Amino acid sequence: MPGKKPSKKPSKKAGKRRKPNVSRSTKAELQFPVSRVDRHLRQDRYAQRLSSSTPVFLAGVLEYLTSNILELAGEEAHKNSRVRITPEHVKKAIENSEHLRDLLEEDPEPRDEEVAQPEEKE
Repeated sequence: MPGKKPSKKPSKKAGKRRKPNVSRSTKAELQFPVSRVDRHLRQDRYAQRLSSSTPVFLAGVLEYLTSNILELAGEEAHKNSRVRITPEHVKKAIENSEHLRDLLEEDPEPRDEEVAQPEEKE
């Protein structure tokens, strides 16, 4: 068997293809950058520990609010026969929406009326 060459074993990596990198935003089907939200949450130290789902949830909430504001602002621009949304359209849209106005209010009133005050023991 002097004429036989030793058979080469295929390396483990030869037949396998590498999976393409998929961002967390793509996995969550979001347009907002989940990794950037995660980075800001960690850098600004909002909490000692963060769940892996925290930045995904926050990015989803931010995207939802942004889309609602832009939709209302687009309707406001359409009412004024405009094609582009201007800051004035965004301002009017927020002022006309009760929920957004309450959410983005500068000086919110405390809502302690509904919470019963504990009675002091003598």
